[in-house]
Amino acid sequence: MYAGDHNPPHFHVLAHDGTEALIDLASLRVLNGSLRPPVLKEALAWAGQNIGLLATKWKELNP
Repeated sequence: MYAGDHNPPHFHVLAHDGTEALIDLASLRVLNGSLRPPVLKEALAWAGQNIGLLATKWKELNP
C-alpha cells in the first residue's frame, strides 16, 4: 500500500517471481496485473483475515 495512491482503496501484491497485482479492498478482486494461482490464493486468504488492518492502513495513508 502506498501513500497518496488512487482510488478505489486497494493494496499491491509483489511476488518473488516479479509479477504483481492490485487487489480491491472491498471485493478482494484483482484490479490490475496477475499472479500465479497459488500466490493469489495465499494473498487473498491473508487479506481476508486482515481486512480491518488493510482498511485502517488505507485510511491512514490516503486521508
